Amino acid sequence: MATLLAHITIKPGKEEEWEAICRRLWAATHAEEPAMRRYEYWRGAEPRTYYTLLSFDDHRSFIVHQTSDHHEEASPKIGDCLEKFTLEYVDPVGGASDLAPTEHQDAPEGASRLVADYTERFRAQVADWWLALR
Repeated sequence: MATLLAHITIKPGKEEEWEAICRRLWAATHAEEPAMRRYEYWRGAEPRTYYTLLSFDDHRSFIVHQTSDHHEEASPKIGDCLEKFTLEYVDPVGGASDLAPTEHQDAPEGASRLVADYTERFRAQVADWWLALR
């Protein structure tokens, strides 16, 4: 499984454009990605802050999401809106979530260059202290 929390700050005046992108990505992801478990966008308390919670059956399914046509098409528009972006892998607390632990997977043999690049770029960072609590 791979579960992530994106911390996002949008450029001033880009909120409506950003939310339109979010709606399109949400719809396409829910319609076309059966390995998606959670994919939600949230407004934060501070102006121009947003969060995205993403969870997939495994890390490779997350990479499928990242390299999907709908995500690749939206990427330049996303870049135009972003002021700050941090992607944080998160891990469920056993007995307090129905999701499995986050685990990294290498790109499959014979993967396209795009998939291989994204697999390394978005390598799952599993914190050492999580392992002691699993």
